[in-house]
Amino acid sequence: MILLSGCNFGSDTHYIPKSSATGDSSVVQPVSEKETPVKVPPWNYADSLDVQFINTGRTKSDELVSFAETLIGIPYLYGSVDPGKGFDCSGFITHVFNNFSIAVPRSSVGFTSVEREVPLNQAKRGDIILFTGTDSTIRVVGHMGIITSVGAKEPEFIHSTSGKAYGVTITPLNKYYQGRFVKVIRIFRE
Repeated sequence: MILLSGCNFGSDTHYIPKSSATGDSSVVQPVSEKETPVKVPPWNYADSLDVQFINTGRTKSDELVSFAETLIGIPYLYGSVDPGKGFDCSGFITHVFNNFSIAVPRSSVGFTSVEREVPLNQAKRGDIILFTGTDSTIRVVGHMGIITSVGAKEPEFIHSTSGKAYGVTITPLNKYYQGRFVKVIRIFRE
């Protein structure tokens, strides 16, 4: 997996671990200061990948979301998957899924071609919701969360945000996030 660091896509300098493999969502490599920055074009590399399958094993979506909700309040920290320090959006998702030994892409853009897209009005608890980065005119995935509830009101999702809450929080799919909405993907087959 080529790792484009962090949640927000847009920088043209990314750290690509020398030991990384391509096309394998089970490879999760940390980025270290020893790696060499590599210039890459600002394109969505995930568009060139085949759809990836995530093996959730016997884990149920409700079990995963319940665990994610125990992390509410952990602060935001760009590039981190460490709950003792904080999470960025994809670091939060990685930590939650890895807690159940489920391998997932490390970057939010890495989820672009993962599993199957479902219409927003059919979203379920445990589905992944993808957004653009903070610049919604650039229609590349740059943020993500996990759907926690759907119903009469707008869906809600849990994510690690660098915004006002500055950490793991549950947010309604309000007008701001509706403008950044890209798609919902279903990971669990229950």
